[in-house]
Amino acid sequence: MEKILELKMIPWGYEICFNNDCQLREKCLHYQAGLLMPSDRLSGPAVYPAAWKDGQCQRFREYKLVRKAWGFNKLYRNLPRHLKTEARECVMSYFSGGCGPYYRYHHGENKLSPSQQEDIMNIMSKFCSTEGLSFDRYEWDYDFT
Repeated sequence: MEKILELKMIPWGYEICFNNDCQLREKCLHYQAGLLMPSDRLSGPAVYPAAWKDGQCQRFREYKLVRKAWGFNKLYRNLPRHLKTEARECVMSYFSGGCGPYYRYHHGENKLSPSQQEDIMNIMSKFCSTEGLSFDRYEWDYDFT
């Protein structure tokens, strides 16, 4: 599976690293994102040298594709009617921003990271078996969270 990292994929405000001496630079998403920055960009969020402590970078983010998800229709499909509303409210409260963030993840404007997917499946396990449960859609992308 090949998906080349492009400048337009990097979220606004993502920390960029320019530490050419870092031993992890080839495997770090922060550094790889820095390689794509245009030469006329003069400032922005950055990973500072102080992030390197005891032979480890505190801001290291692995440069790899992960399976992201969106859409919640399939999550509720097999729930009894009397549990659907409560389950939906619990998943909505996970995003702690009301309906807005929930619907952005539902409609694919935002994609769920693997850890978010796991958290939501843990919520759903309180209402039903999660065996066979899935989100509506999946795609491979870089994890900028």
